[in-house]
Amino acid sequence: MMDWELGLWVMMRNKPSKQGEARPFVKWAGGKSQILAAIRAKYPKTLGTHVKKYAEPFVGGGAVLFDILNTYSLEEYYISDINRELIHTYKAIRDDVEKIIEELSVLAKEYLTVTPKAQKEMYYAKRKRFNDLKLTQDNSMELAILFIFLNRTCFNGLYRVNASGGYNVPQGSYRNPCICDESNLRAVSSKLKNVLMVHGDYKKARNFIDERTFAYFDPPYRPLSTTASFTSYTQDGFNDERQKELAFFIDEMSERGACIVASNSDPTNTNGADTFLEDLYTKHDISVVSASRAINSLGHGRGQIRELLIANKQLNIGVYNGKRRSDTQTQRA
Repeated sequence: MMDWELGLWVMMRNKPSKQGEARPFVKWAGGKSQILAAIRAKYPKTLGTHVKKYAEPFVGGGAVLFDILNTYSLEEYYISDINRELIHTYKAIRDDVEKIIEELSVLAKEYLTVTPKAQKEMYYAKRKRFNDLKLTQDNSMELAILFIFLNRTCFNGLYRVNASGGYNVPQGSYRNPCICDESNLRAVSSKLKNVLMVHGDYKKARNFIDERTFAYFDPPYRPLSTTASFTSYTQDGFNDERQKELAFFIDEMSERGACIVASNSDPTNTNGADTFLEDLYTKHDISVVSASRAINSLGHGRGQIRELLIANKQLNIGVYNGKRRSDTQTQRA
């Protein structure tokens, strides 16, 4: 792990929260905490009044979800994800957080009080156990606890699987990882009580989203390079055809009157002539924000890159007909 990444993780881990506020309970590659202010600026002005529903069909770590839950009192909330184990863990925290805390605390104490060699042996033994449960479609509390444990001790907060569906992320190099954040887990459980959780792809949100809904879409990003496109998250890839299908779905939901924000990579980080995503979202406002991301697996491939935020006309923030604008003074020449 690079020094600046460790510093960022420690800073986020120690960042105080207001009492009762919930933060993401997992680290998540591509998480939205660092660009949350830019996304928040695009929330509907009528959120909480006319707009009374929230949907996040690629929930991941849930940075936007928890910001919404901490800030607004809405009538209905919907989250989904193609990652079965992630949704199972959300449900387990919602339904029995004290059991999660009890057993995760035992794992944390064991892991943090043994030698680095023993930690490594423990990590890979727990990873094997997790895969045994995962590959048999187990829905036990143990699966959820191991999901959190591995996420907190793996390399870079990745969730990556091989062709057989086995989780294969190596151990991370953390001196003192925060494995069991009891106060946050309880806050998360409380905030999730009225959230509908679905395992499946984004299209399952079709019956939920209507003209009174704000929906945020954070799909697997279009790769910026060949090395950035690793086998990850699920066994299914999210290629350009899938990106086109998603854009069509967003257009369809927009025509229903829903307020929509979506995020994605900016292809011009590596190819100034690549307008693939701009061409897909010509009906919407496209703005640019900066984020610290990994362009590839090497240290020199990490740093500030541009990302796209796509917002529809229902948000009353202007329609740019696919012409981009910059929210962070990083617009390309």
